Amino acid sequence: MSTRRSLVLPAAVAVVASVAAVAVPSLAGSPHGASSAANAAARPATAADTDRPYSFAVIGDVPYGTADEQRFPAFIAGINADPDVRTVTHLGDIKSGSTTCDDTRFANVRRDFDLFTAPLVYTPGDNEWTDCHRANNGGYQPLERLAAVRSLFFDRPGHTLGADMTVASQATQGYPENVRWSRAGISFATLHVVGSDNDLEPWTGLGDTAPTQQQVTEERRRMAATIANLRQAFATARADHSRIVVLQQQADMFDDTVPAPSYDDYAAFKPLVRALVEESSDFDGHVYLFNGDSHRFRQDTPLAAGSRWLSFYGVEGAAANLTRVTVDGSDRGETDWLKVTAQPVSDDLDVQQVPGS
Repeated sequence: MSTRRSLVLPAAVAVVASVAAVAVPSLAGSPHGASSAANAAARPATAADTDRPYSFAVIGDVPYGTADEQRFPAFIAGINADPDVRTVTHLGDIKSGSTTCDDTRFANVRRDFDLFTAPLVYTPGDNEWTDCHRANNGGYQPLERLAAVRSLFFDRPGHTLGADMTVASQATQGYPENVRWSRAGISFATLHVVGSDNDLEPWTGLGDTAPTQQQVTEERRRMAATIANLRQAFATARADHSRIVVLQQQADMFDDTVPAPSYDDYAAFKPLVRALVEESSDFDGHVYLFNGDSHRFRQDTPLAAGSRWLSFYGVEGAAANLTRVTVDGSDRGETDWLKVTAQPVSDDLDVQQVPGS
């Protein structure tokens, strides 16, 4: 666990210019600058989408180690074999927290991602960039690894991996991983929010004992962009009269596997939790938040009235219509995957654990 962090921070270390040059996202007008044409392309409503069940797969924290890397193609084949699956989302952590963050490992996962026969939407996790400062990860500069992840996995901004699907993207603001799309009366969005306190845990592998100013600046800008993407997903849902909003991210902001969570280790998430309560409580439908990170399947309502997480974050209000779902990962990552199905006349999603191949 980290100790309380001071706002008086040491000077930043150098990173690649492409990362350092990212500007603060403008919140004026469209919250994330996506064009109306991109928005329209991301939500081509059709009768086929709304008149029959719509299923999508959710996975995360896979592959997790050398053995999982070898089995990953077979795991993907099992998902491909289900004819109902229309899209797949990977919630981040494409490696374990104790394996190296080298280019070859990343390239192998990208090669496997290309095996998906449905559109694949991927949002990064902390293991592939935030935690790469660790000695057993190779002692990398985390923001350099983030730039590498963006270059390799988001080389075609506004398009998915696997089968091609157009999505609305924040690429013009430097966040190609934050995307939105609509299908079957559902407004989807990915949120680049990671564990390790959204990268405000010190880079101890580089000798830091507190977050650098560079970390703080990057985290604040990325969180601002992420919240804007979240708000736009709700705005799209209201405009389209969608009955469900689905949000997907890596970080578990409500991790019940931690017996006594310290606010200092979760403080970066407070603005997002506040936005979730605001938007969800004002939405006349069901909201689902899918996350990975804590590795154990769970389905609950962490923002309903009386939840300890509301007082933990010091957030007013409540959102009883928000359901959080955590995917299995790590040692359970390839034992199952989530098949999520929307019925034409319901604002609830059916979530099933399907055994992996």
